[in-house]
Amino acid sequence: MPLLDQYANGVTTAIGFFWNALWAFVLGYAISAAIQVFVPKKRLTHQMGDANLRSVSLAGLFGAVSSSCSFAALSAARSLFQKGAHFIATVAFMFASTNLVIELGVLIFLFLGWEYLAAELVGGILMIAISALLIRLTYPEKLINAAKKHADDAGNQDEEDFDWKKRIKSLKGWQQVGTRFAMEWQMVWREILIGFTIAGFIAVFVPNQVWQTLFMAEAASGDQTNMPFLVVLENALIAPFVAAATFIGSMGNIPLATVLSAGGVSFAGIMGFIYSDLMVPPLVKVNARYYGWKAALYIAAIMYASIVVTALTLHYAYAVIGIIPEGSRDIAEVSAFGINYTFFLNIAAFALGGLLLWLRYRDQHAASETPDHNDHEHDHHSGHQHHDHGSSSLWSFKNILILTVLVALTAGLIIKAALAF
Repeated sequence: MPLLDQYANGVTTAIGFFWNALWAFVLGYAISAAIQVFVPKKRLTHQMGDANLRSVSLAGLFGAVSSSCSFAALSAARSLFQKGAHFIATVAFMFASTNLVIELGVLIFLFLGWEYLAAELVGGILMIAISALLIRLTYPEKLINAAKKHADDAGNQDEEDFDWKKRIKSLKGWQQVGTRFAMEWQMVWREILIGFTIAGFIAVFVPNQVWQTLFMAEAASGDQTNMPFLVVLENALIAPFVAAATFIGSMGNIPLATVLSAGGVSFAGIMGFIYSDLMVPPLVKVNARYYGWKAALYIAAIMYASIVVTALTLHYAYAVIGIIPEGSRDIAEVSAFGINYTFFLNIAAFALGGLLLWLRYRDQHAASETPDHNDHEHDHHSGHQHHDHGSSSLWSFKNILILTVLVALTAGLIIKAALAF
């Protein structure tokens, strides 16, 4: 029964992807939660009203210490825009919050290697600079003004301000870290589940020949340093559309990027794919809801152009230096189970996650016993009220998809166990 065997292998590959990334997720989101709780943001947001280097740099910094959830990034960006942040700074925040966050960097290092991590960091900064330049050159003032009027500011709150030294020494502060940690997982677990499952099945069922044909890998003859310009250009141009077609945002596209790299896709194509998490249709639709369709499509066009130029620049910069990675880590390696360093790191991750969830429980318990805890609730939810993952309805498309994925994974494990006997 080769088909059932392949199906079971697809499931175990998907679970293996997640197993090998689990400790990175927990560590990354724990650090992210601590930064969000202990770094005052009010002073930053008040200095983003211009399109100068300082304003854009602060927006990038603010994005880098924010949530890596794509939906949360768009929600926070809208909040900044409504509070007076310049449109250029708003777009810079979007790029930074999905490309310069700690948890994403750790995941890229594990799945793809240090070369891709360095490219992600340098490329994230480069994309911000390119997008700022493009917006300056094409600035559609009427469109931006219309976007400001379209943005709905109902329910938004001012960014919190506090004494971080006092908070970091308090139990209440660390309880808020636990709550923020849980909130981060609540925002991203669907994308992670869908993304890793799709990557596992694609790794098993889609032949490398498909990617080689789509990305013209055969014309490259396996030598990325001397790859024809038209091939590199085609890879950079098509990668964002492939990313959009997956409907996977945020952290879920990294294992799939590993699959593409193993299939012979160029360095420019892989980087273009990774950068395109904000190009997926659900996220473009969210921007349309926030700013109107014209502004949303303008933002998407700016992002697309910035992604393509950045991917090409990085490819040829790496070629000159001579550090273009020839292929990625083996799929079997990044999806394998075993008693190794990953096993012990995951054990530590379970302990850390358990501690943070216990702190969250204590935080909620303390809040429920305090009649006046408006400030407490404000600290938890500031800037993260409206993420709209499209799952408010029990029978929404995403919830049905999540249920389908869970059933598929369970069935695969049952089949795997049955075939083993």
